[in-house]
Amino acid sequence: MTTDATTHLEQTVRLIATTCVENETYFSDLDAVAGDGDFGYSLARGFENVLEGFDGYDRSDPGTFLQQVAMTMSSRIGGTSGPIWGTAFLRAAGVVKGRDDLGADDVVAMLRAAVEGIKKRGGADLGDKTLLDAIVPMTDAIEADAAAHTDGAAIARHAAEVARQAADATSALEARRGRASYTGERSIGSPDPGAVAVAVLAERIADDW
Repeated sequence: MTTDATTHLEQTVRLIATTCVENETYFSDLDAVAGDGDFGYSLARGFENVLEGFDGYDRSDPGTFLQQVAMTMSSRIGGTSGPIWGTAFLRAAGVVKGRDDLGADDVVAMLRAAVEGIKKRGGADLGDKTLLDAIVPMTDAIEADAAAHTDGAAIARHAAEVARQAADATSALEARRGRASYTGERSIGSPDPGAVAVAVLAERIADDW
C-alpha cells in the first residue's frame, strides 16, 4: 500500500477497535434491554485481539490487511458478532485486494460489500432492527457526498449525523433477527445496539478526521 493508504486504513481500523473496547459496558447495557447483554463484551474481546495482533498484520495491500483483521474477528469472538463483523471485514477486503491506494469510491464499495455479506450471513435486511439500518443510510450519504466531490472531513461528519439519526430511528422498529426478536413487540422503544455501535464509530471517525 502507499503510505497514505496504509496510514488512513490503519488509523481507521485501530480507532474502530479502541472505540469498541472503550464502549464495552455501554454496548452491553443497550443489548441487555431486549437481548442477552453480551454484544459489548463480544465486540470488546474480539477487537482486543485485533489490537494485540495489530503490529504483526501483513500490510502489503489493503485487502490483505483487512483479511487478517477479519480472520481475527471471526475466530476470536463468541456468539453471532464474530461471524457478522468478520464477514463484513472479509467482504470489504475482497473489494480492495491488490490495490495500492484508496479513495472515497473504494470506501463506498467496501461498505456495500460488507452490507451484502452481513445480509447473507445474518439473514437480515433493512427494517429488521439490526446494524444494517444504520450502515445502509450512512453508506448512501457517503456515496452521494463523494459524487458531489465533498471534502473528506465533511463527508465523515455527514455520515456520522446520518448514522446517528438512523440508529435512533431503530427504536420504533420491532426486532426480527437475533435474541431481541424473541421479545417481539417488547423490543420496540429501545434502539438496536448494533446500529448504535455504527453511529458511535462513525462519530469517532468524524471527530478524528
